[in-house]
Amino acid sequence: MSAFDDLYEANEKFAASFGSSGLTGRAARGLAVVTCMDSRIDPLGLLGLRPGDAKILRNAGARVTDDVLRTLVLAVYVLGVERVLLMPHTDCGMAKVSDADVHGLAAARGVDTRSLDFHTILDQDDALRHDLTRIRTTPFLPQGMPVAGAIYDVRTGRLQPSPH
Repeated sequence: MSAFDDLYEANEKFAASFGSSGLTGRAARGLAVVTCMDSRIDPLGLLGLRPGDAKILRNAGARVTDDVLRTLVLAVYVLGVERVLLMPHTDCGMAKVSDADVHGLAAARGVDTRSLDFHTILDQDDALRHDLTRIRTTPFLPQGMPVAGAIYDVRTGRLQPSPH
């Protein structure tokens, strides 16, 4: 028995009723959403979107890393993205630990992670401002492309648009 059998079984049920969606892989609504990997977040549902409407980029803390910038470049020039919403959330685990904490937790299990930067969050507003600036100022994306930030409240389901 595999640790993934439940997932493969669920996929069999899904595939049994699957029909061609007609989706092309492009962002039908021209949107990319950068959000956290937190499983409490349903980016399509909370934004009134459907599969195919947007490119969803997820990582720990909704941080704009070099890989997120690389992916946004591809999304813009290849997949029809014309605007970006950066959407971190309340009660984020990345704001509850420091990089040193994570390194310590890994070291306790015999793993040296000191070569990794986890981009933990000391101040969510500062992190959001910093990450919005990274998107807006990268030379690899179109100048003036609409970029916004909003914090998703995991307790109320509401977005709080950022003034940054």
